[in-house]
Amino acid sequence: MSLKLRRGLCYLVGLFILAVGITFTIISNLGAGAWDALSVGLSVRFGLTVGTWVILIGVILIIVNALISWSRPEIHSLLTVVILGYFIDFWLLIVFQDIRLNELPIQSAVLLLGVTLMGLGISTYLQADFAIIPIDRLMLNLKQLLRLPLMGAKTSAEIIALVAALVVGGPIGVGTIIVTLSIGPLIQLFYKRVKRIVSV
Repeated sequence: MSLKLRRGLCYLVGLFILAVGITFTIISNLGAGAWDALSVGLSVRFGLTVGTWVILIGVILIIVNALISWSRPEIHSLLTVVILGYFIDFWLLIVFQDIRLNELPIQSAVLLLGVTLMGLGISTYLQADFAIIPIDRLMLNLKQLLRLPLMGAKTSAEIIALVAALVVGGPIGVGTIIVTLSIGPLIQLFYKRVKRIVSV
């Protein structure tokens, strides 16, 4: 299998895994990740689906990232947020539409699985080196601007989203804290391992 094909598969498979992970954290009802809590909060307050808000927030971040990096807006990143937004709506509105979790052990397991899948999904789709999610571009911009490690940059971006999610009344809880503090280390954990597999 050629390197281009492997990277293309990483792109789609990574986004698919990421969407499943995001969905799991949302349906755990223990608090979604900061960016996802923001999308859920906006969906509840103003209507539109969670996936649609993922896309709209992506558009805003494309503009913000261009301003931070003094570069042209990465319009092609719209493809990534559109794919991710539709994947999330597919899982939330079709596959898991009637799922209601009320038992704490199951909720906790779903949350932890979701967080792990998010880290794996991000690490996987980044291997494609194409049209990264504006949220992750923000992470990379903060890494360069503030000279932070990847883990620190991701955590900083999550904290920014956490404040915004609180403002719009998103589902903030212990799960949000877990995602905020663990997603950076998980990306760092998975990234090099996935890269070795893809580069073989």
